[in-house]
Amino acid sequence: MTDSALKTRINDDVKAAMRSKDKERLATLRLLTAAIKQKEVDERIELNDDQIIAVLEKMLKQRKDSIEQYEKAGRDELAEAERKEVTILKEYMPEQLSDAEVDALIEEAISATCASTMKDMGKVMGMLKPKLAGKADMGAVSGKIKAKLAG
Repeated sequence: MTDSALKTRINDDVKAAMRSKDKERLATLRLLTAAIKQKEVDERIELNDDQIIAVLEKMLKQRKDSIEQYEKAGRDELAEAERKEVTILKEYMPEQLSDAEVDALIEEAISATCASTMKDMGKVMGMLKPKLAGKADMGAVSGKIKAKLAG
């Protein structure tokens, strides 16, 4: 059984949070390890770093959606709790690419796929997704591609 480096780091941080009695951090990390374990059990596989990053992305998206809902409902204390979880989860994400780097990759993908209309959006996204997974907000990337293909 080979553990991924990211999984080992998360487990070490769980132990450190237990020792330091950091309840908020420990709770968030336990949610993360549970999500990883659930995916491993469901798919009967050992997750690698890329798959763990996909789990993290999903959890971050859920937290962002929750923050939005809580703010609309005027539940600022719950929104703040979600923001703290987002901060902790982001520590395990790869370094984000700059806007200029993302724009360069989009241009490269558009020219490589000879994309010219919105119909070609899927080809461009398909090429970019593996390169940008965890390194950029795919929603924002999608918006940039639409703007370039439409304009």
